[in-house]
Amino acid sequence: MASPPSVEPLSMTSILFVCHGNICRSPMAEYIFRDLCRQAGLEDHFRVASMAVSTEEIGNDIYPPAKETLRRHGIPFDRHCARRIDRASFDRYDLIVCADRSNIRAIERLFGPSSKLSLMMHWAGEDRDVSDPWYTRDFDSAFRDIYASCQGLLAHLSHPEN
Repeated sequence: MASPPSVEPLSMTSILFVCHGNICRSPMAEYIFRDLCRQAGLEDHFRVASMAVSTEEIGNDIYPPAKETLRRHGIPFDRHCARRIDRASFDRYDLIVCADRSNIRAIERLFGPSSKLSLMMHWAGEDRDVSDPWYTRDFDSAFRDIYASCQGLLAHLSHPEN
């Protein structure tokens, strides 16, 4: 996979986190990234959302074990409604951060290759997927991976010289 896309730092940057169903990894990333921005006083510099590549969970809230994991780590969240990425959303966001390679392939099938696509773990300096806790039942590992990725992404966007 190519290196993560470059994005102009500290302008209003729009970031879309994507996973399969938009009930576990991508909403966790959305709320973790928002919280990190809030803690850094940078919430006015980012528009953040999350979506799915599939239709199977459309309308559903965050999966309860994912909510519990966010709560345990003190990450605030609110009512969520799973949505599927569409052309307007694809075009509207500056950066689309995908939990795994299958998400990238699904988006490329829908909209074609794009330099705005990146693998979530690239922002943590690793070339691997975030395992889907829906299948692994390991929400703590997914949280650690997502948190490290969000930290790396925020560091990159707020201090691109590093």
